[in-house]
Amino acid sequence: MPTTAEAAAVQRALVELQRCLVDLRERYGDVPPVRRLVNDADRLDIDLAEVLGLPASAGRTRAGAAARGEVVEVPSGTDDDATLWTAEDDEGVGGFHSTP
Repeated sequence: MPTTAEAAAVQRALVELQRCLVDLRERYGDVPPVRRLVNDADRLDIDLAEVLGLPASAGRTRAGAAARGEVVEVPSGTDDDATLWTAEDDEGVGGFHSTP
């Protein structure tokens, strides 16, 4: 298992890599090779968290994706679990609840 200093060095390198990837995206656009590099960096972040025994970092990388201005697409045509939205209000529309 890596030492704290090793882990910190890898984390700093990943942050710098992600910063550089933002610059690449700005220069070359959202092209497949740049998207693959971003995905690879996210994968490295997830794997490092696993090696260190930290909680899954998928949420952290997705948050990083949003911070970098990436659009995280949700495929259409997938069936949503309707129970996820039970008792939820539409933002800006106001509350409405159906009674069973």
